[in-house]
Amino acid sequence: MADTAKYDLIVIGSGPGGYVAAIRAGQLGLKTAIVERDERVGGTCLLVGCIPTKDLLLNAEVLDYFKNAKEYGIVCKEFSIDWAAVQARKNRVVARLVKGVEFLLKKNHVEILRGVGRLAGPGRVSVTDPKGQAREIEAAKIVLATGSEAKTFPGFEPDGKTILTNKEILDLKEIPKSMVVMGAGAVGVEFASIFRRFGTQVTILEMLPRAVPLEDEEISAELEKAFRKQEIAVHTQAKVEKATKSAKGISVDYVGADGKPQKVEAETLLVAVGRSPNTQGIGLEKTRVKLERGFVTTNPYMQTDEPGVYAIGDIVANSPLLAHVGSMEGIVAVTHAAGKPTEPINYHQIPNCTYTEPEISSVGLTENQARDAGHKVRVGKFPFAGNSKATILGAREGFIKIVSEEKFGEILGVHMIGPRVTELIAEAVVAMRLEGTAMDLTHAIHPHPTLSEAMLEAFHAVEDLPIHI
Repeated sequence: MADTAKYDLIVIGSGPGGYVAAIRAGQLGLKTAIVERDERVGGTCLLVGCIPTKDLLLNAEVLDYFKNAKEYGIVCKEFSIDWAAVQARKNRVVARLVKGVEFLLKKNHVEILRGVGRLAGPGRVSVTDPKGQAREIEAAKIVLATGSEAKTFPGFEPDGKTILTNKEILDLKEIPKSMVVMGAGAVGVEFASIFRRFGTQVTILEMLPRAVPLEDEEISAELEKAFRKQEIAVHTQAKVEKATKSAKGISVDYVGADGKPQKVEAETLLVAVGRSPNTQGIGLEKTRVKLERGFVTTNPYMQTDEPGVYAIGDIVANSPLLAHVGSMEGIVAVTHAAGKPTEPINYHQIPNCTYTEPEISSVGLTENQARDAGHKVRVGKFPFAGNSKATILGAREGFIKIVSEEKFGEILGVHMIGPRVTELIAEAVVAMRLEGTAMDLTHAIHPHPTLSEAMLEAFHAVEDLPIHI
């Protein structure tokens, strides 16, 4: 048997948490290896999540421009969707970014090991390659970054054609004529937004009282209003009972908000009811690592209770399942592992983005959360209908809402729905991190004409002094 390879740090999983952690470790001078079970690096986000879905959303947006070209003085007599070309572009984008991640890992002297990694004892990782051959490698520090999978349950197992998760839906050979989406969280509403614009008749079933239930209540109401205009049916307080294959494709039985049994039929069913952490089969059984509902508990520096073992990303308990959070957790973990000073993540200042039409973004407390926490609040709202760039873009729906503390103007939360708000939210994150007040931001000059001016107006609205409404 060959000598056991030794590293300073081993990362298991090459998603946005894992590969960022490995790159930073390399930058800090640590001899680093990253173990990946898939033939490609990048994890769920790059391969079957954030990146391919946003590419499809761009295609849907381009299609919208063609449909409404007359408004812009352009006559489009004929246009159609080449679904194979849409899929091919999506795959090219993913492939290019996979190569980019591989290049960055090699540039920073990170060794990529193909295979399934699991803890094999203190400071040891077993790697089973695609041929089934196992070997052990060693490191003083190990980072678990194994990510998550879509939740499934009996009777709703994905079959790749009729019942789908976020994975299978990306490989559909043709656009379905109809679709039921089970779950109105970020994944569900994004795919609803994509396929409705491609011509699919979409019905959303959400068990909770409102769509995007983690967002501010006014944001949920605005999205539901926008979806109704787009003829996306949204049924909240809908408890799905069973799914049965039918001549049309799938028949979904549910109990409606009125307590009465209901049925909806469609060609496809997308199950989008959350994610499960990949913590099974990675060797945690004989360690001190503690689990909470299957998620790994850590301290603020991402250390588990097992000496030398860190956890980051979707497997971490009470951490948002977001790519950008996993990346920052990876930086915190390996910086700490390298013995360098680092700052724990402030989980109250994490931006959330949902790429529907219209887009949604937020950071911090909702208005109700702020009041429930005992804050006396002032709220400022500004509609995109009053923004010149939004009018130019033909995207006047939505608003920006600022939740601030009444006495000193501390920014407690910022919530947006409208054009390009997933780009605008970074300003709010920076303002909160630097402890800026609503009044401070009213003195920050924003360029004209831009969507960012709506931010300035919303901060003025906190003081009841907006200009353009």
